[in-house]
Amino acid sequence: MAIMRVNPTRMELKRLKNRLKTAERGHKLLKDKTDEMVRQFIIYANRNRRLRKELERELGDAMKNFVLARAVMSPCQAEEALVYPSRTVTLACDKKSVMSVMVPSIKVSGGDGALYPYGFLSVTDEMDSSIATLNTLLVKLIELAEVEKTTNMLADEIEKNKRRVNALEHVMIPQLRETIKYIVLKLEENERGSLVRLMKVKDMIAERQLKRKKKRRLGPSFLL
Repeated sequence: MAIMRVNPTRMELKRLKNRLKTAERGHKLLKDKTDEMVRQFIIYANRNRRLRKELERELGDAMKNFVLARAVMSPCQAEEALVYPSRTVTLACDKKSVMSVMVPSIKVSGGDGALYPYGFLSVTDEMDSSIATLNTLLVKLIELAEVEKTTNMLADEIEKNKRRVNALEHVMIPQLRETIKYIVLKLEENERGSLVRLMKVKDMIAERQLKRKKKRRLGPSFLL
């Protein structure tokens, strides 16, 4: 792991230690958040799977009834029966937060008016059954769209958070630790160098003092 290009000073060491604490705390928070998002994702994914299975089964039944109705009705009769809708539905799109992810929230309102947009003499029971089934499935279809979009958005956010967690865990935190280790070693090396120089200076001073003492002792004897 490459170390950062920094000056090996005590001030820089303190700054990097603070950055390391922040990175480790952020890593833990992001990891906890990702774990909770995964739990929420599993809940929405299971709900999405359940809704999709129910809708596929019920839409299949509605389509069978519709095909049977079309088999005994002329194309013109089927088209005239369905060309003018008798009900209006209003969708209110909003947003809600799921683990700080803004996901869609869709509410259905309206649905007033006659259920069947045609006279009963011109269509078959299968058409009535198909229309009634599709009417009840409208809310489920909108719910499925909301849940599926939420599931996809959570999956994308989980992937982003995992990349951030991996970057902190495998790049930034190891790099900070290696750089801190390098600065500590460098400071210790400088301290040892300073200590050695100080001891040499002391030895030189002691040696000079010793020479001066010897000269003082030899001075009178030399004169005699």
